[in-house]
Amino acid sequence: MAKAAFVILAGTEGHEGLGRVVNALEGAREFVENDDEVEVIFDGAGTQWIAELPDEDHDYHDLFAAVEDEVSVCDYCATAFDVDEAVDDAGVARLADFDGHPSVHSLVDDDYQVLTF
Repeated sequence: MAKAAFVILAGTEGHEGLGRVVNALEGAREFVENDDEVEVIFDGAGTQWIAELPDEDHDYHDLFAAVEDEVSVCDYCATAFDVDEAVDDAGVARLADFDGHPSVHSLVDDDYQVLTF
């Protein structure tokens, strides 16, 4: 069984960021559909997507919903990028393992392939 962690750092401004988040979610969905272990972590400016993707009218809501059970968000960055309320409304888990941020070391130590978008 493969283990992959998709870390989404791309913000919501611009077409390039949308492309990166869609590619990350597509990759994560492929792993989910193969019953692999998957983590999807929105970090940095990527936390802004939590204010958009849970909206059923968003073009990529269904893709987000396909991996939603694997999604978490950096606790520190959710506050820094002012999306605390959106994270709470979406019911997304917060990670604060290392100085308020997700622990990349833990992912590597647990044999995850870490992919950044």
